[in-house]
Amino acid sequence: MHTIDLAYVGRGLHEELVAYIADQEDYYAQEGVHVALRDGCSWAEERLRRGATIGLGRALLSRLTGGIPWVTLNVNTCSPLFWFLARPGITSLADLAGRRLAVHAPHTAPGCFTRIVLRQAGLDPDRDVQAIVRRPGDYGMDLRGLQDGSIDAALVGSTMAPEAVAAEHGWQVLAWVGGHFKIPTVGVAVDPTYTDPDDPAVQAVVRAHRRALQVIHNDPDTTVRYMHTFLGRHTEDEVRAHYEAFIAPHYTTDGQVDLAVGTTAITAVAAELGVPATITAAEFYRTPTTTPGPH
Repeated sequence: MHTIDLAYVGRGLHEELVAYIADQEDYYAQEGVHVALRDGCSWAEERLRRGATIGLGRALLSRLTGGIPWVTLNVNTCSPLFWFLARPGITSLADLAGRRLAVHAPHTAPGCFTRIVLRQAGLDPDRDVQAIVRRPGDYGMDLRGLQDGSIDAALVGSTMAPEAVAAEHGWQVLAWVGGHFKIPTVGVAVDPTYTDPDDPAVQAVVRAHRRALQVIHNDPDTTVRYMHTFLGRHTEDEVRAHYEAFIAPHYTTDGQVDLAVGTTAITAVAAELGVPATITAAEFYRTPTTTPGPH
């Protein structure tokens, strides 16, 4: 059996769901690969690049800024699962002017995407918002900050169902990042310097993940059950509503990507980072073009 390290670089459904389903449904073993799922959230790029990664956003940033020649072989979604959650009285992104916003650092993928969305709303993220930079996590401290008023808003990820949290506390969901900015952010990527994209272990992971994507679309009950392991604070109805709003309509069925979306995303990210867009979408997103056979 082939073996491979597969690292996630964020926490929550957005990053982990497809790999989790592939693991729980035993697709990796059926495809002939032993996958070691690794927590690469705090890894340096040099360590991360020696295996496969789920985090396509981080891979793109490190290719644009550091020249690491990542290539993407499978895409789960082009709709990043991050939301702006705010205290009462703040009803739009424009209302964040002068407010305290807990957010990821600018050089991280979600931090970069946040800045792009803020600029779309007419805000300068360096001057118009009081950014409180914090490390990625489960966003529990952000919820405490919203409760005690030490922050006015927070960018939160998929360790929760933000609409349910907002309803519980009387807060506002100002915007969903995926509704304003499309970019392939999770899937499977490798650095050919160390890992051949055609390596049998890599291709087995791609096949397993494409099978997991089919579960998401064809078996809602199973998907919701798996989602509930990530969203333990929520009811089944809340988890199902989250699935119907943000997962089922926005995850791919085949791991492929629209290169026009990729081109626009690369251009926007490079502009935000202040670096040249030195790669094309076709060079970075090399998603498979065939569908898996019956199993």
